[in-house]
Amino acid sequence: MVTPGGLVVLTDRRIARGPLVDVVRAAVRGGASWVILRERDLPYAERAELAAALREVLPPGRLIVAGPDPLGGDAVHLAERDPRPTAEVRLVGRSRHGCLSDEDYATLSPIWLTDTKPGYGPALGLAAAAELAGDVPWLALGGIDSAARARECAGAGAAGIAVLGAIMRSREPERTALELARAFGSAKAARRPDGRTGDPGRAGGSSASSTSTSAAASAAASAATSAATSAAPPRVGSLGERAENRLKLSTGAS
Repeated sequence: MVTPGGLVVLTDRRIARGPLVDVVRAAVRGGASWVILRERDLPYAERAELAAALREVLPPGRLIVAGPDPLGGDAVHLAERDPRPTAEVRLVGRSRHGCLSDEDYATLSPIWLTDTKPGYGPALGLAAAAELAGDVPWLALGGIDSAARARECAGAGAAGIAVLGAIMRSREPERTALELARAFGSAKAARRPDGRTGDPGRAGGSSASSTSTSAAASAAASAATSAATSAAPPRVGSLGERAENRLKLSTGAS
């Protein structure tokens, strides 16, 4: 089963600096691999149309819908107390702040305190998140707003980073996505199977080995970014524009 990894973007049209589909499109160009559609306050028809528009800017199967209704897709992300979906889906994730159960993957949060949910905490931290997850693939969520933090998440064993505020509020979401995706990808590539970094052949390794490892990691990250960018489908046509116009009417945006 393919579960989310790399840079995963969570949507929030209310804080996005531009039309939501445009922000997501830019993030995908920058290296975002998956998107979780939130917007659970929208009327059903508008949310379903928005889901369809977002699917046009993502590789097939990479849109996950928050809540038990997949809105015509086959992947959902549940809140901690959401029921399992009644429709058959291939992928079920769940937001967790404690013990995991039967999900295919989980977001664990808040890793760091976050401006998106002020007062929400205490921070879980990476060590506790990794211990809670065990063998379940997990995404680090909360306060991941820098390349340094993205690298820390990779070092702790996260399958990916789930990012909301840093992308939605960015004046340059493509650039922000590129920085986060590249940092996470390079640190993940350099991580040894036993969870440590460096040359597995010797303790500490030589400077030449370190240089070689860093170069390989950088090359892997660049290749992953290029692949993600080239895989992004072309611009959204009338479907995306209709969805954005509906959103502007529903929120009073001009």
